[in-house]
Amino acid sequence: MENKLKMNKNMIRVMKGSIFAIVISLVLLLIYASILTHTNVSETTMTPVVITIAGISILIGSSISSFNIKKQGMVNGALVGLCYILFIYILSSILLSGFNIDAKAIAMMAVGIIAGMVGGIIGVNL
Repeated sequence: MENKLKMNKNMIRVMKGSIFAIVISLVLLLIYASILTHTNVSETTMTPVVITIAGISILIGSSISSFNIKKQGMVNGALVGLCYILFIYILSSILLSGFNIDAKAIAMMAVGIIAGMVGGIIGVNL
């Protein structure tokens, strides 16, 4: 019973961290879209900026989700990154026709999981 309660609390933590990361991404992407619209910034910057925004968002979300736990921050953070990436790709596959997994998608997955792991380590150690 106690183990199940602990698992539920961890799942809630992971979901909160993922939601927080998604909200941060939305805000940063809106700012970037505004910059693209109102300045001469090239659209070729889109892929690296989107990957960077995702990495920063996951790093912050996983740090926050791992803040109150004392161990397994890397696992917790990786789960936050994985949930974030899964949400993004499920949403993309629903909204976009012709959605596929390519080198950019694999890079995004790697960045998401690694940023989550680093954020989890940071969150545990704060």
